[in-house]
Amino acid sequence: MNRLDQSPFILTINGGSSSIKFALFRTVDLSVPVTRGMIDRIGLPNSEMRVTDAATQQSSRRAVHAPDHRACVGFITEWLEQQVGSGRLCAVGHRVVHGGRTYSRPERVTPELLEELRRLCPYSPDHLPAEMTLIESFCRYDSTLSQVACFDTAFHRDMPRVARLLPIPRRYEKLGIQRYGFHGLSYAFLMRELARVGGPAEAGGRVILAHLGNGASMAAVKNGQALDTTMGFTPASGLPMSRRSGDLDPGLVSYLARTEGMTVEQFHGMINTESGLLGLSELSSDMRDLLKQEQHDSRAAEAIELFCYQARKWIGALAAVLGGLDTLVFSAGIGEHAPAIRKRICAGLEFLGIVINEPANETHQPVISSEDSRVRVRVIPTDEEREIAESVVRLLGKENRDR
Repeated sequence: MNRLDQSPFILTINGGSSSIKFALFRTVDLSVPVTRGMIDRIGLPNSEMRVTDAATQQSSRRAVHAPDHRACVGFITEWLEQQVGSGRLCAVGHRVVHGGRTYSRPERVTPELLEELRRLCPYSPDHLPAEMTLIESFCRYDSTLSQVACFDTAFHRDMPRVARLLPIPRRYEKLGIQRYGFHGLSYAFLMRELARVGGPAEAGGRVILAHLGNGASMAAVKNGQALDTTMGFTPASGLPMSRRSGDLDPGLVSYLARTEGMTVEQFHGMINTESGLLGLSELSSDMRDLLKQEQHDSRAAEAIELFCYQARKWIGALAAVLGGLDTLVFSAGIGEHAPAIRKRICAGLEFLGIVINEPANETHQPVISSEDSRVRVRVIPTDEEREIAESVVRLLGKENRDR
């Protein structure tokens, strides 16, 4: 058995409200995972676990009974023991959606960290409780296993104060109510990739990162420093998304309470699961479905038009924050795979210096801007799982050096 075969493994866990993505990496090569997997429809009928081998791209799937996130850990650890055997796993890295004001970098899981996450649960009730359940379940599986929390808010932690403030009574700021931003693991990965493919000078310029997937946001980065982002106190704000509304007039809360008898819980459910592309189209939350239907259904066409309009508007706003724009990066499911959406978002942004090369865009080239475009427009696939794995290695390596 060679050194690669003997090397330990890192497991990454990316828990959502009704799904878990996981990936297994060898510590000696974090460039690609050994395998990726997912359990979806947690808490619903027909839950399924899918695993894909990175080398062969062969996938397997099986039905599982997954009433909650705790049950899923049993399926994952059973699969792990079959794949790599007992004792080969050295650490688990978790995506944690919210770090509040306390956490600005990856942290080893401790009882104190778990207590702080419990306090933060009201900040993200759809994500943090499930993520804590996953961490605690792995603790029960192996109490000696190193676990690391990687926070989705950390990338934006040092935004200028003016970008973090909310214009509400100041007393609420003392309670931690401010703009935090999310998708930080994706943005951290994209900035490192931009430095690799474009060089330090491009990564140090005026950059807008567009993470456009089921959840969608953008971030403005200058000299490697996050200056602003579209999401705020919760991931429901900013751009319209697959099922989330994005920014709304806050007066809707009281209006719908008075006229519809809508409760806080019902409003929360509406803006997080019934709105966005799904709410507008009344057809689907999937952009691919809407693109197929837009010629035949005005609701699909309007949902797409609003998504692109709001994205274009936010690019203009973030370019103003940056004082101009050098690089625009598209990423995540829609950003990486929907050339029609990229084209429509960029249409009309010629005044910023954005000119798209249509053949390059249609064929998903890494650079989709034309030669005479003042702004370089890139498509960079994101990889949150790899960012988590690399964060774990960096943290554990630092701890070993500091001993």
